[in-house]
Amino acid sequence: MADFTVRRLQQGHTRIRTVPIAVTPEGFWCCPSPAAMEKNRNHQDRRKTATPPRSKASSIQRSSLPPVDKRLASAPLRSKLADDDRIHLNSATAASISSNSVDRPQLQRIETKQRKIYASFGRPETSDMIVTLHGKEGSSVRMSVHRNILTEHSSFFADKLSRLSPASEVEIADCEDMEIYLEVVGLMYCKEIKCRLIKRSLSRVLRILKVAESLGFHACIKSCLEYLEAVPWVEEEEEQNVISSIRHLRDDSYGVGPILNRVASDPSNPPTDALAQIMDLVLGSSEDRGRREMKSLVLNLLKESDGDGSVGICTETLYGSCRRCLESLLSLFTCASEPGFSHESLGSRDRVVRQISLEVDNLLWLVEILAVRHAADEFASIWASQDELAELHSKLPTMARHQVSCVTSRLFVAIGNGEMLPPKETRKLLLRVWLQPLIDDYGWLRRGSSRSFDRHAVEEGIDRTITTLPLEEQQSVLLSWLRSFLKVGDDCPNLRGAFEVWWRRAFARPHVEHLEGSFRSEKAVGGR
Repeated sequence: MADFTVRRLQQGHTRIRTVPIAVTPEGFWCCPSPAAMEKNRNHQDRRKTATPPRSKASSIQRSSLPPVDKRLASAPLRSKLADDDRIHLNSATAASISSNSVDRPQLQRIETKQRKIYASFGRPETSDMIVTLHGKEGSSVRMSVHRNILTEHSSFFADKLSRLSPASEVEIADCEDMEIYLEVVGLMYCKEIKCRLIKRSLSRVLRILKVAESLGFHACIKSCLEYLEAVPWVEEEEEQNVISSIRHLRDDSYGVGPILNRVASDPSNPPTDALAQIMDLVLGSSEDRGRREMKSLVLNLLKESDGDGSVGICTETLYGSCRRCLESLLSLFTCASEPGFSHESLGSRDRVVRQISLEVDNLLWLVEILAVRHAADEFASIWASQDELAELHSKLPTMARHQVSCVTSRLFVAIGNGEMLPPKETRKLLLRVWLQPLIDDYGWLRRGSSRSFDRHAVEEGIDRTITTLPLEEQQSVLLSWLRSFLKVGDDCPNLRGAFEVWWRRAFARPHVEHLEGSFRSEKAVGGR
């Protein structure tokens, strides 16, 4: 809380400059911002410069008429103010008369030094106390208030005023938010504080909460928390501001728990089960648009939270889903490879083909999630060991089977980019089992039957995967590829990059010759 000082009231010696006061929708007289007060001061200074000098007598004669504020006389404003929380702007006629009788340079010095706002709360005639707020910008606010209202609603004022005499003036220095301070004092005169917060912005309510805490205004604190619990706030910045403003309020009487529960679950009940349910629902959906939308959304959210540990989905859960998809895919391939399948109705065959497409799409989504979590190595081993599925692959029409090769392509791309690091035996088995099926389907994939197929990325991934093998294994794979490439041309992946690397290693052999020479030297030394 800012500095709190007390001094005796001195009647008839306070000069107060007339400053316009903004009116809130609730009907409160609120302190304008420092920028607005500075703008008003500059405007009045320009008016003084433009106005020709008047005689001292005429100035006093014109000043003798009390100023009339048109806003106070308007019917709409009077209808908005309740009897129990009216706030009036007091005139300063006497101060204006005495200040106009001073020379102009001295007058300007007084106005610059004593830039004040004067507001009263409740019934002005029953006011028994003055509270003056001094802002850091040099402005100040004098509030005519009621001692019993302040002590009843504010523990801060109740503690400070219990040791003061009734005829005292309270001064609060270095007030950071005079506008909100004035509004919070006005709320002490209201019966329904929560109603006054309706239509208020979130940032303003947080400012009111901060001042209410400093004054120990518990009814206002509770109303602000009820507002925060009910009003939507979804932006990350707003969420951080709300949590930082209420985290320290641990008193159960305030009801902070429901607000915190909006952004944080119970640590004893993490949402892991909910994540598993989301995975099952998405994988089991057959509606194209909804499935694609949710797969994209979940994958992007997982990428955003990658590495921070905020998403605790179990890797075993993901691999369990992968195994179920593979079992379903094997069953569908078995059904489609039976001799009587071609004689079934077109609708039956289309359902099987569509289901194969769905299972492949699910596998690709799971592989993407595993790659994001850096846990896809095991899937490469599982896919490389699908000998039975690969054997059935050649028995199905290309139209029904070709999408399975998208899974193989994705694994080659991941290995080539370093997204997964399977062991040598897995890489060798993957090429031996699935490269030829990929070559057989490549014409369908290249002609755009799959929207996600990137020919150049796939060929580069296969090249890099082949070059990770021992030289003899590279030769075996590339010779097998060459036979197919010379037969079908563009309907086969172009592995020229891997072929060039193998050629340089096999025939230029600078490193190998050096190693062979070292090997012979070591053997000769050992023979001696």
